[in-house]
Amino acid sequence: MSFRVSTSERIQLKDITTEVASEVKKSGVIDGVALVYVPHATAALLINENERGLVSDLTWTIKQIVPWDRSYEHNRIDDNAAAHLTSAVLGCNLTIPITDGKLERGTWQNIFLVELDGPRQRRVIVKAIGK
Repeated sequence: MSFRVSTSERIQLKDITTEVASEVKKSGVIDGVALVYVPHATAALLINENERGLVSDLTWTIKQIVPWDRSYEHNRIDDNAAAHLTSAVLGCNLTIPITDGKLERGTWQNIFLVELDGPRQRRVIVKAIGK
């Protein structure tokens, strides 16, 4: 099971909670885990609150994790080394419990695709495992 996400900025957080929950529902799994994976070397996934100020703060912090103005070796090939490095730090997968057929997440927890080299079209894979 997978779905596509379009991004419009170089660095962007896109809330994909509804799409992931939909894929879990379609799977029919009642109790288990959802594996969420983005098969891209310049994107990542994270869980946090979808509040405008926090999303802005997260975007700013992501830019600070790996400085974008350095002269990285990879930039000789493709001017996106910071995107690759940031993806490696943040990670490209999540494991979320499924209980009673729903994602088990905290009140303020949403799932985000983190675009690091946009704008692009991204694929998100969801595998629901359980009974």
